[in-house]
Amino acid sequence: MLEHLSILNEASILFPSPHGWCGSSLGVPMTTERSSSSSRPRCRSLMGVQIIGTGSYVPEIVITNEQLHARLGFDSDWIVKRTGILERRHALPEQATSDLSVEAAKRCLAQANVSPKDVDLLVVGTFTPDMSFPSTACLVQDRLGINAPAIEIEAACAGFMYALITAAAYVVSGVSEMALVIGADCNSRILNPDDIKTYPLFGDGAGAVLLTKGRPDQGILAYSMGADGAGGPLLCRPSGGSRMPPSIADIQAAQHYMVMDGRAVFRWAVEILCDSIQDVLKAAQVTAGDVDLYLPHQANIRIINASIDVLHIPRNKVYNNLEKYGNTSAGSIPIALDEAMAENRIQPGNLIVMSGFGAGLTWGTALMRW
Repeated sequence: MLEHLSILNEASILFPSPHGWCGSSLGVPMTTERSSSSSRPRCRSLMGVQIIGTGSYVPEIVITNEQLHARLGFDSDWIVKRTGILERRHALPEQATSDLSVEAAKRCLAQANVSPKDVDLLVVGTFTPDMSFPSTACLVQDRLGINAPAIEIEAACAGFMYALITAAAYVVSGVSEMALVIGADCNSRILNPDDIKTYPLFGDGAGAVLLTKGRPDQGILAYSMGADGAGGPLLCRPSGGSRMPPSIADIQAAQHYMVMDGRAVFRWAVEILCDSIQDVLKAAQVTAGDVDLYLPHQANIRIINASIDVLHIPRNKVYNNLEKYGNTSAGSIPIALDEAMAENRIQPGNLIVMSGFGAGLTWGTALMRW
């Protein structure tokens, strides 16, 4: 969209090109610019479903910008100006993604006064599982004492939205009566401490919601969910899978860490956030002003502000907690949702937009009537 370009030009200032791009290590040509204006899957709806509980958990360890400056030499002012992040949480040495997930789920179940025995579906979105297998979803299922299928979805920072839409489809179709949906990531375990372009951006955390049947006018009025795999090399972790099994050489070359072309990802993120929000609003025949609260993925305040300025959305309608947690990936939206509920910013009948976007490239945006 041409209207994006003046705002997107600042991406070259925000994210200088990294020295080592993921594409070069994988033998995949890199593209420095992507567009979301190519064909996107059409929007669909999932009505008759409601969220009856939320919960979240972030680790106790707080990592401030000043600590990053003192320990690693990162410019704390640069971090604030370019990202809006003041601090983030890192998991304790003994904690993994399943631990964060279990804590968030327990709080969600307690808030809704629902027993784990009543849950008949568990869907976990994460791209930092405890291990390759068994799935983190199975580990969480066991620890919570849930007798139900445990599904794990990997869609990076869009993981929670993929999980939410998947679970909603189960509930609407009658296959599930009570679905527990979790978004969780331990990003601190896959970040290179020497990479100023990625290390300060991310934190660890988890959020959970309970889905069940709702009124016919409740649910997801419209959602846009899609992927652009051609952009996969822009944000990836090269080593650790079947393509590049872990090796000493890979570790020495830091290939087991996340690598990102920040400038290209920034441009794509602004465009897909704008375009997918416009898509769901158009499909539901509502205006941007009709929406009561926007809950975008908390990746970077510049991405959020650039997008809502293009869409002419008042900033007081957009929820932000980025300064406290950084980018918690799949945990981002459910953590924000839980905090927004605690602050009474969401009321019955409200229209809520949630939008996640990340590696894959993947995105999921939904307009929901509470």
